Amino acid sequence: MFYIAFDPVYNHPLPEGHRFPMLKYELIPGQLLYEGTITAEHLFQPQVCPDEWILLTHDKDYLNKLKNQTLSAREQRQIGFPQSKELTHRELVIMQGTIDCCHAALQSGIALNVAGGTHHAFRDRGEGFCLLNDFAIAANYLLHRRLAQKILIVDLDVHQGNGTAKIFEQEDRVFTFSMHGAHNYPFKKEKSDLDVPLEDNTEDGTYLRILNQSLEQLLPDVNPDIVFYLSGVDVLETDKFGKLRITPEGCKQRDQIVFERLYAQRIPCVVAMGGGYSEDIKIITEAHCNTFRVAKSVYGY
Repeated sequence: MFYIAFDPVYNHPLPEGHRFPMLKYELIPGQLLYEGTITAEHLFQPQVCPDEWILLTHDKDYLNKLKNQTLSAREQRQIGFPQSKELTHRELVIMQGTIDCCHAALQSGIALNVAGGTHHAFRDRGEGFCLLNDFAIAANYLLHRRLAQKILIVDLDVHQGNGTAKIFEQEDRVFTFSMHGAHNYPFKKEKSDLDVPLEDNTEDGTYLRILNQSLEQLLPDVNPDIVFYLSGVDVLETDKFGKLRITPEGCKQRDQIVFERLYAQRIPCVVAMGGGYSEDIKIITEAHCNTFRVAKSVYGY
């Protein structure tokens, strides 16, 4: 089975400037259904994540602020969204979606969250459009439930996974790998277990070579029970904030490299979409849809 976590409640009241990037959460499953890559049976709707799983990662005071709508103006500016009950609800659903994907991936090999990849959220605060950290919550859930003993996070969003790196800086059971723009947000980087900073204007050939080399070394060294893959498409040359020169085909080959290596070694994979800020929403949607198409092709669903 090809499992895809999908939150149909995406239409939350946000300022006009924030509504555009949110459209992809509607368009991705719509396009995949329309073209026949998936059917309705591949989609499942997560529930709200229980507090007990969130509190394995995040501070209770911070979670209460989110739920009670008591974030300060400064905290809201750091996140980039004005607080609302609807936005918090959506975030809690996304968190459960990634946990649900863990169970599905352990059973079938791969599962994908249409949203997720909220890697800028720290234990006690949000940043960069991220309220809670879904990979961190799901990883701690797996460790707590003893469903995994070693976890690898492969973060290929163009922005460093600073929140994830900080959360797991003292946790040897989770290895954080972030390949990101050296001169991009966040400008104060945290220390991942492996950081690969890329220079501005990095092109397909260099990017894919570095990724191949990194995974060739990491997978046998870390020997993970499961991999979390953040497949942000803000690496594209068309992205407003990316600063790289990765073509749509290069982005697709990136996904192919990750999936083929994991499939060959029978390592379960949980995928989240991450960022994407090209001016044309069709480019964002197509690049994200390629991740699903490649996953389906590699895993034979």
